[in-house]
Amino acid sequence: MKKKRLVLRTIILGLFVAALGYTVYANSNKDKSTIKVGETAPDFALETLDGKKVKLSDMKGKGVFLNFWGTWCKPCEKEMPYMEKSYQFYKDKNIEILAVNIGESNLAVTTFVDRHRLTFPILMDRQSQVTDHYQIGPIPTTFLIDKNGVIKKVITGSMTQETVNEYMRLIEPK
Repeated sequence: MKKKRLVLRTIILGLFVAALGYTVYANSNKDKSTIKVGETAPDFALETLDGKKVKLSDMKGKGVFLNFWGTWCKPCEKEMPYMEKSYQFYKDKNIEILAVNIGESNLAVTTFVDRHRLTFPILMDRQSQVTDHYQIGPIPTTFLIDKNGVIKKVITGSMTQETVNEYMRLIEPK
């Protein structure tokens, strides 16, 4: 009986060690490429709150203010009115804001959008696929993308009205 238990425990321990080894191996061989300033922004397609599909590549010719955010994020909430005010001024100057919500429900996002009277496109990254691809850590994180689809700057953390306006001017097509 003791010998059977020992064999069973040894087999379980061996499977555990093999699984652990495989996990370490798989994670060490992942593509570690990062998205850098000066590179073309990776294309993606997400749906808006009202179900329309938006592709980043469809924005060629426009400056894109790509913001990753969440309703629970206080710095995100603080900068949203600044983004809205700038959007009202710059939307006719060929600049688009795409605000990518990370994995929240339509109800939570709609409530937030209505409360803050946001009019720019809110994209829903329900499975966090775009968020993962863009390697988003802390939020808010914003990518400034020029009319050719090239990343000009990456901003992590909250912005003021002045900095949002400055960033809009940076990506304004000439």
